[in-house]
Amino acid sequence: MEESITELIRTQLRRLRIAAGLSQEEFGRLVHFSSSAVSAVETGVRPLDRAFLARADEVLNSGDLLVTLLRMAERDREPSWFKPWLEAERGATQLRYFNPNLIPGMLQTENYARAVLRFNDTFSEAEVERHVAARMTRQDILTREEPPQYVAVLDESVLSRTAEGLSGIMVEQIGRLIELAALPHVHIHLVPRSSGLHIGSSGPFALARSADGGWVGHLEHQLGGAVVDDEHGVAALLTKWENVRAEALPRRQTIDLMKEVQASHEPQ
Repeated sequence: MEESITELIRTQLRRLRIAAGLSQEEFGRLVHFSSSAVSAVETGVRPLDRAFLARADEVLNSGDLLVTLLRMAERDREPSWFKPWLEAERGATQLRYFNPNLIPGMLQTENYARAVLRFNDTFSEAEVERHVAARMTRQDILTREEPPQYVAVLDESVLSRTAEGLSGIMVEQIGRLIELAALPHVHIHLVPRSSGLHIGSSGPFALARSADGGWVGHLEHQLGGAVVDDEHGVAALLTKWENVRAEALPRRQTIDLMKEVQASHEPQ
């Protein structure tokens, strides 16, 4: 499926360019690419690039056709166990995330996502980059015209991790969290270290509320993940959510603590 969509993108790009009466050289000047780069994209020698396709959509007056098709291709790269949750996530009016170990994917910077994905030494660099691109695409949900209310609860320790080469990544990542927390529909809360063990310490989970008011949950584990949609399971996750949310700091105090932790990562 992924290959057929990427080929469709290339076909549509060529068709739209020719319909506009543009040679590869003329089109290249408009999108700020060389004619050889345009040819490489159209023939599949060069990977599809989001910035290039966004500029092409603008120049060719094609709406978001090419970028939308790229998003479809990126979604097809996701593992089968994750796709049902992605559908719930995209259609949600409210999203709730708790993670005691990592920054949730929808809040990650490219560099943080890349570092996390490299934990899996079975991924090639190309696979890591494909997953990073897909993760960045998921984040479009937060900036679309009618975004869901998004609430994330994280352990303070998630921001405090240190390792060689990680400090700069964490400074950037925490800055991104502070930036997102300023959006009216995004709420980020930290569980301070002083809370000790709590009900959420057993692992991460997420919840999505659909337009009809129903909730769906998601649990991640070492071998993948699972959607939770039975009444008992969803009720248990909603109870866990209320408990971990009660352990977390208010929004303003969380932002102040994030700034403190960010400063601790900066060179002294």
